[in-house]
Amino acid sequence: MRVAFLVFLSAICVSGYNVDKKESTVLIAILIRNKAHILPYFFSYLESLDYPKDRISLWIRSDHNEDNSLQIIDAWLNTTRDLYHSVDYQFSVQPKRRASENSFHDWSNERFNDVIRLKEEALYKAKVMWADYIFFLDADVILTEPSTLRYLTSLKLPIVGPLLQSESLYSNFWGGMTPKYYYVRTEEYTEIMKYEKMGEFVVPMIHSAVLLDMRLAKIDSLTFNKPNLNKMLANSNQEYTGPNDDIITFAVSANLSHVPMYISNKKQFGHITVPLEGDETMAKDKEKLTDVLLSIVNELGDISIVSSMREFIEFPKKDRLEFSKIFMVNLVRRDERRKKMEKNFDLLGLEVEHFAAIDGKQMNEEWIKQQGIEFMPGFVDPYHDRPMTYGEIGCFMSHYLIWKKMVEEKLELVLILEDDVKFEPYFRTRVTNILAQARKSGKTFDLLYFGRKALSHKDERYIPGTTNLVEVGYSYWTLGYVLTLKGAQKLLAQEPQKKMVPVDEYLPIMFNHHPKERYKSQFNPRDLVAWSTAPLLLFPTHYTGDEGYISDTEQSLTIKVTNAKSDENANNLEPAVISDSKSIFSHQELNAEHQRTEL
Repeated sequence: MRVAFLVFLSAICVSGYNVDKKESTVLIAILIRNKAHILPYFFSYLESLDYPKDRISLWIRSDHNEDNSLQIIDAWLNTTRDLYHSVDYQFSVQPKRRASENSFHDWSNERFNDVIRLKEEALYKAKVMWADYIFFLDADVILTEPSTLRYLTSLKLPIVGPLLQSESLYSNFWGGMTPKYYYVRTEEYTEIMKYEKMGEFVVPMIHSAVLLDMRLAKIDSLTFNKPNLNKMLANSNQEYTGPNDDIITFAVSANLSHVPMYISNKKQFGHITVPLEGDETMAKDKEKLTDVLLSIVNELGDISIVSSMREFIEFPKKDRLEFSKIFMVNLVRRDERRKKMEKNFDLLGLEVEHFAAIDGKQMNEEWIKQQGIEFMPGFVDPYHDRPMTYGEIGCFMSHYLIWKKMVEEKLELVLILEDDVKFEPYFRTRVTNILAQARKSGKTFDLLYFGRKALSHKDERYIPGTTNLVEVGYSYWTLGYVLTLKGAQKLLAQEPQKKMVPVDEYLPIMFNHHPKERYKSQFNPRDLVAWSTAPLLLFPTHYTGDEGYISDTEQSLTIKVTNAKSDENANNLEPAVISDSKSIFSHQELNAEHQRTEL
């Protein structure tokens, strides 16, 4: 019998018998203060992580709240507490602010000391419970990638953080640090942020979402506490003279302990809001969150909210800003685009009227004749050397019918949007600022581009008395533009449906900045006053060649015309030249990769 048992054991060893291992245990440490506006999203995506919840322990601390953060924490824990291995949650109700604080987001030395104490407590908790990992996670982080925790633990790195995106180049890591512990922007930082190089990279500091492998002996020497750091330096006759800052102190302790810190951009893990500065208010923090949520909608099509958090979601009351109406042009069959845009409008608080676009796929030559549509003799697309497509006809007629509606209803100021746009950060605030600048200039416009593709910057100059408005050169796209009643009347007066060209050719003809004189000569007067925001407020959701790119204008059948012939000079457009660093446009804009500069 004993021989048989030994033979059985031997067979197991020889066959390489494998036992499925459980996932590593993780303690997630979370500090929360005045985050009621973001907590429903934070908790929803935390709950959506695909890591086994029975291998996760939660350590949550919250204090000095001036909003209903505690109510939201309770509501979430009431439905999830039993799913996790353990939950250690403590909070304080009073006072709302520390005596040393001037605002709800003021980082006084007293607040730094409290945060440092709490993070040291969380680190100790992970040690005594023998957690394999501790994941420090700030409440202003939204992890949209479900596999984030599973992927980070699989890397088996001592310290690693997931790259988090924001409205600009702000993120949760530093590319460089001076000997005096100040931030340094490096070339590699930008490459990592823009995913020009992908993988895991050693960096001098990470924060806000940081995973530590507690099984490594050197991790025991890490600290957030400045006095502890100086104890580490005692034998070297050195002293840490940097700020009393938890994340900088921790980074220095990792460097002294020869424990590398990594940032990973192998996946698009999620987002982080940019911290408030100076006298910025809670309203500003909510605006920053809105921009993060808009990015999530554009990336994923929707925002995931768990049932326990739905009651705490608040959308702003909708209005039309300063416009008589806002229209969104959308093909009825492009229902997915309409729904995505409506989610954007909910987040921005915009009251928008859906305008059913004329569908090129549903028209034919007979329909064109019935509408009285005729085409400009000899017109060919300057880049594709072809007549108009049915999609371009539908696009033109959609905008044309809105212009007619404006005149019929006497709409003084209208914003016209297409259904494939991304809104730049602080869109509402920027629109208000732009319109105020226009009024203050003492001049008037007929057409104001919010989004366009600039093909020539010749004669583009700032409108006197403004900082974000320019005269417009030859441009394509009708992503989003403001049109006045007077502008609509000018566009209709030329009866463009009888000499039709694509709408984004017609507009520059009408403001007299089209490069083809023989096209311009078909229309008189060409006195449309056209401006553009600089920088732009809208961009396409996809560019040609991007995954998911669809064009219902370009990717459709061309009309049959007998009078269209190629113009040998069609492609001889004057190139845009950047003469010096003071140009209002960048080289990236010329390639439709626009810089996103805040107004």
